[in-house]
Amino acid sequence: MARLPRLTLPHYPHHVIQRGNNRQPIFAGDDDRRFLLALAEGYARELKVAIHGYVLMSNHFHLLATPETENGLPDLMQAIGRRYVRYFNTRQQRSGTLWEGRYRSTLIQAERYLLACMVYIDLNPVRAGVVAEPAQYPWSSHRHYAGLTNDRLVTPHPLFWSLGNTPFAREQAYGELIAAGISRETKEALAGSTHKGWALGDAAYLDELQRRSDRRAVPLPAGRPHKKDSSVPN
Repeated sequence: MARLPRLTLPHYPHHVIQRGNNRQPIFAGDDDRRFLLALAEGYARELKVAIHGYVLMSNHFHLLATPETENGLPDLMQAIGRRYVRYFNTRQQRSGTLWEGRYRSTLIQAERYLLACMVYIDLNPVRAGVVAEPAQYPWSSHRHYAGLTNDRLVTPHPLFWSLGNTPFAREQAYGELIAAGISRETKEALAGSTHKGWALGDAAYLDELQRRSDRRAVPLPAGRPHKKDSSVPN
């Protein structure tokens, strides 16, 4: 069965995951992490992709991004992927693929899931047992939103700005979201939709996406289609 093309639309937030082949490490040190982030910053600016959140883990990374153009996000991921693999292979004196096939991505309904996706991304190192608090992890967008650093890669989404009228109010409100965490159901919905490539949102949002794209936004109902009864007129 031919695999579906990715569902990518401009002006909608996308959750993206890229994993290392066979879950192998994709970073040998902090210089590698800095290089990938520099690539992301440069290409995001060039290709007009706003990156709202990110985290670099040992064998994969997440992005939460909104492209201005239809090809912005695919071009961004292709450019980062190719440049980084050449760099990494040269430094590690290796050859061959680094990535586990194509990156995975999906559209998420901003009003329902964008802030939850930011929290999901920021808590990744905590869930993995790498740190006790997300602010202790230097390779994510969390420290920017906590007011601890000024990360030039990050472009806050309007929903983040709506959390408060001052930087302190926004940081405090977002900190409360981090402290509350997200439910298991929401975590599984975010991870599952991205892995499978199906959009995540309510019925009205999914209908809107379907009107804007020829590619299915949700899977077809399970089972074979019912045979038409020849005795019933059209």
